[in-house]
Amino acid sequence: MSAVMKIHPVANERRLGAIMLELGLLQTDQIEPILKAQRELGLPFGAAAMSLGLLTEVQLQQAMFSQFDYPYLVRGAGELSPQLVAAYEPSSPQVEVLRAIRGRLLLQWFTPGQRALAVVSTNNGDGRSFITANLGVVFSQLGENTLLIDANLRAPHLHELFKLDNSQGLSSILAGMAETDRIQPVPLLKNLSVLSAGPQPPNPGELLVRPVFTELLQELSTQYEVIFIDTPAGLICSETSMLAARAGGALTVARKHRTRLSDLRQLNVVIRDAGARLIGSVLNEY
Repeated sequence: MSAVMKIHPVANERRLGAIMLELGLLQTDQIEPILKAQRELGLPFGAAAMSLGLLTEVQLQQAMFSQFDYPYLVRGAGELSPQLVAAYEPSSPQVEVLRAIRGRLLLQWFTPGQRALAVVSTNNGDGRSFITANLGVVFSQLGENTLLIDANLRAPHLHELFKLDNSQGLSSILAGMAETDRIQPVPLLKNLSVLSAGPQPPNPGELLVRPVFTELLQELSTQYEVIFIDTPAGLICSETSMLAARAGGALTVARKHRTRLSDLRQLNVVIRDAGARLIGSVLNEY
């Protein structure tokens, strides 16, 4: 005896043509010629539209990502930094590497009891913020409620990448001048929020070692599934190892043709001595 299981379409499934109309990629009077070409050529709707020169491959990709509720931005159509390759080029080789890192972190680190991870490197210009921001994007695309904390109070960068207000932020909260309502959702990227660094304080190291930072991280760990902490340069600023210890673990970023192996080894020793676990390393080639 055999049984046949019928798979019904999801109730809110939308047709590709309707999505293209919603996004302004096609006009209503273009639908019928596309359907005709689809019948005659035996092509999918999107391919038929491309064959008529009515749609580009990038536009088709945009519509398909929208159909599957996958956050995706078109270059020139948004205000976010072009460095957010995971948002603008989700099918690129760069982003495939980021997804591979995401998979390893989900297996090796992020659990209900472990939500935070510090992103560290030896010096400025290694690409910590680039990696932090793009990892945040790929985790949010997976549906994980993701928070990025800019704990580089000396030279913050995350608010610039996401074009967010930085008049108040982490430094304001640690100084008792603001609450966690200073966390800002990224409007164009669902499931992603950023706590910017805030005004630069005269004592960044002292602010970050206060117990209030640990308490803040514990509170946020009950609200977010994934938290990445962007940190200052590890061999320049003493608070980096403390931030890694507060998070419990660290992901090291090295810049190709720039980061010295001896410096990387020194940073690893500093991180381990602080009591944090080294989860892995990322070689930034860009």
